[in-house]
Amino acid sequence: MTIVSTAVLLFLVMDPLGNVPLFVVALRDVEPRRHAWIVLREMVIALAVMVLFLMLGRHVLELFHISMPSLGMAGGIILFLIAIRMIFPTGGPLFGETPGGEPFIVPLAIPLVAGPSALVTLMIISTRDPGGWPRHLAALLASWLVSLAILVSSAPLKRLLGQRVLIATERLLGMILTAVAVQMFENGFRQAWTAAG
Repeated sequence: MTIVSTAVLLFLVMDPLGNVPLFVVALRDVEPRRHAWIVLREMVIALAVMVLFLMLGRHVLELFHISMPSLGMAGGIILFLIAIRMIFPTGGPLFGETPGGEPFIVPLAIPLVAGPSALVTLMIISTRDPGGWPRHLAALLASWLVSLAILVSSAPLKRLLGQRVLIATERLLGMILTAVAVQMFENGFRQAWTAAG
């Protein structure tokens, strides 16, 4: 694969356009001046995880005895719990008590950006062409930069939409995210069942 084709593939699996509304909802209670910094921080964390998986992914999973199906099911469970909180808010912070009310690592960096799909894709790419890691890394950086530019724009979008639209969007996204979470868990379960059989 060329750098361009790999970058396009990684851009699609990171899905920054689909993540914009989720970032808007996650940052709704955070001071607007902090938005860009939080997005940058979460994206850097996601990039670090993706680079780690590109270089050492299979070895890291083997070290902790974690299978890819297990990783997929865990991601599905996390997203499902978040989705339930989005549909049925409890009055507390959406992602639990965090420093300054800010989401940290979960769910923005992982699993929204560096999710199972992105990590598996990176592992497959590196496994098929071990010697091409410089090209793969360049493609990852290119897709990451474009994703960062898109997600940083989620802060102005919040001001544009307003509170009522954000609440309605949160409920709708919660329902969609529930389906995504169940599908992610189901895919992981099927992979585990196939491997066991």
